[in-house]
Amino acid sequence: MSTAPIALVGAGEYLPVMTEIERSLIEGRAPRYVQLATAAAPEGEESLARWHSLGRLQAERLGVEQVVVDVRNRHDAQNEELAALIQGAGLVYLSGGNPAFLADTLRDTLVWDAIVAAHEAGAAVAGCSAGAMALSSWAPRMRDLVHPDQPTGLGLVDNVRVIPHFDKMLGWVPDVLRNALLHKPEGTMLLGIDEDTALVGGPYEWTVQGRQSVWELGEGKRVEHPAGTTLTTPYSA
Repeated sequence: MSTAPIALVGAGEYLPVMTEIERSLIEGRAPRYVQLATAAAPEGEESLARWHSLGRLQAERLGVEQVVVDVRNRHDAQNEELAALIQGAGLVYLSGGNPAFLADTLRDTLVWDAIVAAHEAGAAVAGCSAGAMALSSWAPRMRDLVHPDQPTGLGLVDNVRVIPHFDKMLGWVPDVLRNALLHKPEGTMLLGIDEDTALVGGPYEWTVQGRQSVWELGEGKRVEHPAGTTLTTPYSA
C-alpha cells in the first residue's frame, strides 16, 4: 500500500488559495505536476482550455513542470502515449466537472493503471470536486444523484463517500445528503468537504487542511472537523 498522500478537495483546485496545500503535496517529490481535466470534457473545448490554463498558472507558482494528460474519452484513456506521460509524476490531479463521466472514462484503462502505478511509486494523488468523488467508490450522476447498489467510482479510497462544495451543495441540490446516505455500505464514512478545503493523507488517517471544515455525516449526525484536526476513516468498507 502506498504511503504517498491522497488529497480529497472540496473546491478550489489550481487557485491561489490552494497553492500551499498543492505545494505540500508535491514538495519532496518529482517536480512534475500531472493534470487531468477529463471530468470537464463534456463541457467542451473552452472549459478544458480554462482548466489547462489554471493548472499552468498554478504550476508556475509552484515552480514545477505542468504535464497535461488530455484524456477526453475512453479511447484517449487507452492511449499508451498519454498513459506514459504520467510516469515520474510528483503529483497527479483530477479536477472538477462530472464525477460519473470521469470515473466511467478512466475505469480499467491504461491511464488509470498508470495513475495507480505512479501513486504506488510515491506520487501524491489529488481529486477536487468531481475528482474527489471519483477517487472514492461513489461517483454519481449529478443530475439525479441516485446511489446504485454497486460502486461507481474508481475506488482509490474505498472507505469514504464525498460530498464536495459541502458549504454550498445542500443549497444547490437539497436531496444530495439523503441520496448519499441511501444504500451506503456498512463501514463506509460519508464526508462533506467545504470549498477551499482538503482532506489529506489516507487511506485511513487524514488531516483537514485549508480555509474551512470537513463534516462527518450520518442519519441525524453532523460532526465538524475544522482545519488542523485529524480524522480516522474506517479500516474496511
